Amino acid sequence: MPLPESPAPADRLALSDLVHRYAARVDDREFEAAAALFTASAELTVPEPPATLTPVHSHRGQQAIATAIAAVAQTMRTEHAIVGEVYDQAPRPGVARGRITCIAHHWSRRGDDLVDVVWHLRYDDEYQLTDRGWRISSRTLTINAIETRPVRRLLPRQQPSV
Repeated sequence: MPLPESPAPADRLALSDLVHRYAARVDDREFEAAAALFTASAELTVPEPPATLTPVHSHRGQQAIATAIAAVAQTMRTEHAIVGEVYDQAPRPGVARGRITCIAHHWSRRGDDLVDVVWHLRYDDEYQLTDRGWRISSRTLTINAIETRPVRRLLPRQQPSV
């Protein structure tokens, strides 16, 4: 069975930039800006950790997506490290698919202790080429594992300078 074709290098670079900008905007608490990286009718499907690690809740449209990702504001700070990216062309023009692996740190206070709840996750994405460039049209989040680690110190979250 032949492997799916990769997008052209310029498209692959643009898709990678899109994925990294999403992670940075979530970490910077710019939820509306993160949601703007989705198409107007996009769908985000997420689990309900720690009870379920597979996707169970669907959010459609940029405003619903912004509200859903704003849930990370309950933590003191987050950091999304993208550790793997695979992009494929879809069967129709202007559409691509991606599998993104990520390690997401969620730092919180539990009583007097600082903890890092670490999600080892995967995004299964579909992207649409729009008049504003590539946008996420569908994102499904699956958590492969959750770890909880003690934290000695945490630098307070600072406002982005960019």
